[in-house]
Amino acid sequence: MNQYSVTSSSVVKERARELGFHKVGIAAVNSVDATEAQRLQAWIELGYHADMEWMSNPKRQDIRLVMPEARSLVCVALNYYTPHQRPKGEEYAKISRYGWGRDYHKVMHKKLKQLARWLESLDKGVLARYYADTGPVQDKVWAQQAGIGWIAKNGNVITREYGSWVFLGEVLTNLELESDRPHTEHCGSCTRCLEACPTGAITQPFVVDANRCIAYHTIENRDDKLPEALTPHLQGWVAGCDICQDVCPWNQRFAHPTDVAEFQPSPGNLAPQLLELAQISDQEWDKQFAASALRRVKPKMLRRNAQANLDRNKE
Repeated sequence: MNQYSVTSSSVVKERARELGFHKVGIAAVNSVDATEAQRLQAWIELGYHADMEWMSNPKRQDIRLVMPEARSLVCVALNYYTPHQRPKGEEYAKISRYGWGRDYHKVMHKKLKQLARWLESLDKGVLARYYADTGPVQDKVWAQQAGIGWIAKNGNVITREYGSWVFLGEVLTNLELESDRPHTEHCGSCTRCLEACPTGAITQPFVVDANRCIAYHTIENRDDKLPEALTPHLQGWVAGCDICQDVCPWNQRFAHPTDVAEFQPSPGNLAPQLLELAQISDQEWDKQFAASALRRVKPKMLRRNAQANLDRNKE
């Protein structure tokens, strides 16, 4: 134990819940997890990260390179599910649920900042640094280590209470906190996500090849055209893809509406017309996605994605 063992895990968890986080767990920083580091390295060597070069940052394989003083990670999850359903029909564009409401980075960061500042207020020597999909942290691995949920065969973290409709974040701190038990894996023999993926992006259980992933190509791919092998399988998706989550039995049974008002869908995100998005101007894009995580999908990309679907529908 070091000199900054000034509070209990239960008090930290209580504070996180008061801030609105739906799940909280704690993982100890003891040493490098060689197995996880090797798994990430093998995935990168296969080229499955596509153009996401930030995934090869060595800090991802050793959290101590991110924050040398870190002794604990306070991991949190925020449910973002709403019961709205997309309309049927080829004329509609599909947007992933994560992008329906306000930018989750803004929502998560506000709460994480409050938690980090509170931790620092406990003692002048306490350090805290927070991330929500914004730093070289294997947030899914740490979420499993902290007992939040388990990494599923489709690469997402599934929680017993909310399925995989959760945003993940963490606060790194030099506080030594009692850690939770790592979560056990409960996918069993189910292979629905593998079978449902139209591009075969889930090459085997727990392994996703971004080069084949609709979500990767509609969000991260900056090329003028999408791969010809991908476009026949778009099924209307223009920003992300929820197919592997929609078919998951855990999501079908345990998803329930969030109490976070900011995650309610913005007008236009549930049933946008492909034709409208294929012609959306930069100004219209700026207005429609003003406070959205979908700002990562630039107007040129959105027009490209929508047009690729329209072209496919004509065939």
